[in-house]
Amino acid sequence: MHDIRLVRTNPEAFDAAMARRGVAPVASSIVALDARVRDAQTRVQGLLAERNEIGKSVGIAKRKGEDTAALEARGREVAGGIAAAEAALPEQQAELKGILESLPNILDPEVPDGPDETANVVLHTHGEPRMPNFPAREHFEIGEALGMMDFPTAAKLAGARFVVLKGALARLERALGQWMLDLHTTEHGYTEHVVPLLVNDATMYGTGQLPKFAEDLFTTTDGRYLIPTAEVPLTNLVRDEILQPVQLPIRATALSPCFRSEAGSAGRDTRGMLRQHQFTKVELVSITAPDQSDAEHERMTQAAERVLTELGLTWRRVFLCSGDTGFGAARTYDLEVWLPGQKAWREISSCSNCRDFQARRMKARVKTGKDNLLVHTLNGSGVAVGRALIAVLETHQNADGSVAIPPVLRPYMAGAERLG
Repeated sequence: MHDIRLVRTNPEAFDAAMARRGVAPVASSIVALDARVRDAQTRVQGLLAERNEIGKSVGIAKRKGEDTAALEARGREVAGGIAAAEAALPEQQAELKGILESLPNILDPEVPDGPDETANVVLHTHGEPRMPNFPAREHFEIGEALGMMDFPTAAKLAGARFVVLKGALARLERALGQWMLDLHTTEHGYTEHVVPLLVNDATMYGTGQLPKFAEDLFTTTDGRYLIPTAEVPLTNLVRDEILQPVQLPIRATALSPCFRSEAGSAGRDTRGMLRQHQFTKVELVSITAPDQSDAEHERMTQAAERVLTELGLTWRRVFLCSGDTGFGAARTYDLEVWLPGQKAWREISSCSNCRDFQARRMKARVKTGKDNLLVHTLNGSGVAVGRALIAVLETHQNADGSVAIPPVLRPYMAGAERLG
């Protein structure tokens, strides 16, 4: 969410920042509404002060035996004015808050301008896109041929965009998640967490899923939400906290199921495991002081890149343009992996610096001298397990239909060197 003081002091700059996001000029209406709210607050304060003075005057007059009818009549008028102003104020405050929380984060100046993913900038590539010397198959063709990936049964159980994995392929998915957790906790300094998969609306609001993205969430009958990513509970660990500088940076990770309704994605990636309602992901979250977040963003991205390198995948880092950067991010690096079966690059991780955008919602601060500054929050996939499984299947497929298991995963697979 945005600081109203920023809009108030430099509305032109705020409109220019929102224009990069494709948002029409809005600062003037925000400033006008803010002025009405502040005027109403001033009026309430003035009336409260007058009511106190009237009360004192009535007391003095009564002690002197003077007539207090006029004072009491004015007191009733003031009380009515207070009631009316206080009744209108919450609605105006809610309207102002609603506008501020609906607007996306301000982009860093370095973010490239562009309308969509076609304007994203490839920063570097690890390895060369390669194709096997036999007809490459897509992951679902490999998994189904092995008899270990079952979409019809999943559809019977739950509907579209689900899968049943079994046997060695189910174990390979588990191995991927366990290995990533071990890598991030032992070598990258992240602390493992087990977090609730059901959270309340305050938690969803803290990271920006609510109110804007309510349609993307699965809601329970008691008003809770299934998490779309472990970023949500991990980041909210510091909600309403004032941290000491020595506590930062906080680096947290979790392996969790994620649940997304995929609203608006009808017809996209309907075959296979690329876009599902339920998937597993290793999430990385960092909480830093404001002057640490740039370095932490690079560190986090390199941690995710290490996963792809160790799995023997071809990948590239992409700097997302203004039209493709997510709602809460100030800047984002996507990691894309080459899929020989699809003959395409596909996103497997997004690492974002949200600066103080989420912290303002969460009221998460760090104590610095006499002031308490909002912390900076960062999040990244370290990485999406299902997509890593897809990449391993397509990258390491063999002509006979088997799949070579990357050496780093073999200890988690009872030493097996291939699947099938």
